[in-house]
Amino acid sequence: MDELNRKEKSHSEGVEGCNWVPEYGAWMVEATPNRPYTGFTTDLLRVERNMRLRRKRMLTVLEEDEIAPTVSAFPLLGAMGDDGTVPATPVGGPLTQSDYLGDGVINPHPRFGKLEASTRQRRGENVNSRVPLYRDEKTPEFAGYDAYSGDGDGCCGGDSLQLWRYGKGDAVAEKYGNNYVGVGCSMSTIDQEFEDSGSPVTLKKWLVDVQCEGCRGLFYRTAPDVIVPDADWPRNGDIVVGHEIPDQPGWIRLQNGYYLPMASDDGKTPFLHQVSTRAHVSNTEKKKIGSSSPLFRGTTSDGNALPDGKDLALLLEGNLALATADNTSTSSPKGDVDTVEDSEKLRAAIHMDATVFGFGCCCLQITFQGKDLDESRFMYDQLAVMAPIMMALTASTPVLRGRLADTDARWGVISECCDDRTKAERGRPNPAPSQDELAGKGQRRIYKSRYDSISAYIYQGAVNSKE
Repeated sequence: MDELNRKEKSHSEGVEGCNWVPEYGAWMVEATPNRPYTGFTTDLLRVERNMRLRRKRMLTVLEEDEIAPTVSAFPLLGAMGDDGTVPATPVGGPLTQSDYLGDGVINPHPRFGKLEASTRQRRGENVNSRVPLYRDEKTPEFAGYDAYSGDGDGCCGGDSLQLWRYGKGDAVAEKYGNNYVGVGCSMSTIDQEFEDSGSPVTLKKWLVDVQCEGCRGLFYRTAPDVIVPDADWPRNGDIVVGHEIPDQPGWIRLQNGYYLPMASDDGKTPFLHQVSTRAHVSNTEKKKIGSSSPLFRGTTSDGNALPDGKDLALLLEGNLALATADNTSTSSPKGDVDTVEDSEKLRAAIHMDATVFGFGCCCLQITFQGKDLDESRFMYDQLAVMAPIMMALTASTPVLRGRLADTDARWGVISECCDDRTKAERGRPNPAPSQDELAGKGQRRIYKSRYDSISAYIYQGAVNSKE
């Protein structure tokens, strides 16, 4: 890196240049343009040109036996013991306390080593990332394993896909150890979500109907009793999807990660009423701001829309049917949820036990500057949709710890390797005492790693209602 920056100074008269700074892994380097892009369309032509320039200049400082592979994760990281680096680095150390790699693979800058240690210390144990191992007839762990059921190539036959619910496998690890991971199937026949315990819970639909003077609905909560004034908080008559929380009676957790109370504090005034699973999810405020399509598509026997005023009664009676594209009413299919003991739901795993396995993944990072908060919120919401698509198109993580993975992208790995939640925050039995310095004293349930997908859109602007 020092050699790269020295060469940059000797070519500083050039219009296009690069800047080189340390990254998490000792084998990594971060490169950026020497001047930021502007808002002019001509700068779009600079992007690829500068990326090519950065790679070309990086190749000039490599030794004859060194390469810069175009993969996200170094394939043999953690797979070769003390011989995994040149010079050799002993496995373990006070920072990583890893069984697979040593502290020497982390950049010596104090920021990176401290991040590694603090993640483990807050969590109370090493991180535990387990990625499904690629399954074929040559994989020793799958020798004599039954073939996939069905006629297709999916996990359950047909066009189904295996689902790896990263961050939600503590129960599987406790029961089967770190060499296995629980998986799901995209062909599941009921609405379900997996708790951090690994056990499936059935999602239910609830009608918001707050019968209190002056109340028009319910504010979202980021945790029970912690209100957030998001613009699309559900109004009376809206339908939300979630499940009851066993350790928080009287509360439901929504699909978007927020919470809602089921009744008033004294329990006398219900706020949420369970309705038929055939009812469409509805949020009138989202409809106003252009974030959702019109719902409540129930029909009468003659195919006409339901008259105003009858929706709530029919919903509470469970008689509002799901309107399909051909305008026929049907109910959702039902089926049993396979347990993790089912061989189709348990996979051999690639185990990683240090934050550096996650932060040691390379990627393309882009910083956007909005003109104001509204534009920044709008871009944030658009990127929440675009980013997973771009990650799928650029997937480049086929090998982890020297084994072929049954996944292609780095997202789940870095999410699990940066998961600093305590056992209690992950929903597991935790004998450790409360920690006053932590949010919620380290005991309040947190459903995601700090490095994870978003739970809600944040743009609050309005759109033209005539469009």
